Amino acid sequence: MAHSTLYVKALPLQELDDVEVIKTEIRTGNILIVRITPLARKSVDETKLAITELTDHVKSIGGDIARLGEERIVITPPGVKIWRRETAGSETAIPAVPLQKETLPGTS
Repeated sequence: MAHSTLYVKALPLQELDDVEVIKTEIRTGNILIVRITPLARKSVDETKLAITELTDHVKSIGGDIARLGEERIVITPPGVKIWRRETAGSETAIPAVPLQKETLPGTS
């Protein structure tokens, strides 16, 4: 069975028109790390619009999208899921071991 080559690509989101390029890359099956800072410096509203459009598109085709720090998002095609930490509720399911207070000789 022949497989086409898939890539992990880093792309900047510099203007709203870049959303279409990103959608095409995802439809091709590539995994993208998108730097959103260039557009965010120009317009927070356009950045929100772009991310909403990308999120809707990616979810509609069965892909995944997540924030990767403050400046980037990662977008995956269908069949590739992004691992996320468990919620705080399940993290507390592991009981914490209380630390014993140590005293130094001559101190109380």
